[in-house]
Amino acid sequence: MRVGYARVSADGQDLEAQLVALEQLGVDRCYTDTFSGVDRDRPGLAQALASLRAGDTLVVYRLDRLGRSVRDLRDIADELTSEGVCLQIGQSVYDPADPVGKMLFTAMAMMAEFERDLISQRTREGMAIARRRGKLRGRQSLLTQDQRELIVKLYDSGEHSMQEIGDMLGISRSTVSRVLSAAR
Repeated sequence: MRVGYARVSADGQDLEAQLVALEQLGVDRCYTDTFSGVDRDRPGLAQALASLRAGDTLVVYRLDRLGRSVRDLRDIADELTSEGVCLQIGQSVYDPADPVGKMLFTAMAMMAEFERDLISQRTREGMAIARRRGKLRGRQSLLTQDQRELIVKLYDSGEHSMQEIGDMLGISRSTVSRVLSAAR
């Protein structure tokens, strides 16, 4: 059995190119995820790995689609090898017994992790610039100023608990608590 695995990081991204490539590589079944490759706990990956048996092949379009961490990629490859499952990356089949193949796998894993680190660094830098310019202020409150004042007034009256105030306004007790803390 040839099992395919495809992954994109965000909902706005498209799996189609990977799925077409995996179909051309002759996969029998394909599992997908819309999760960051940093997160090893992905339902599609778990299903793909659980479906594999000795003699099967896990096929990925590119190694960075399988993961973005050298450690995770090495762990996945080692798990597959110990279970007698082959790993195919594009047209190439990974052979852990071949020193050159092992070195190339590690180099590709390092590049996947390096690329992820660069993306993360650029994102942090962009957010810092936006924050300095006042364009990034975090999530805005859904409560109006009048609602926040009402929460404080109701609580200060001593007639209502935080839970009762939350129930009246359709918000959680923790939101009431945050509003009261901010007002103090």
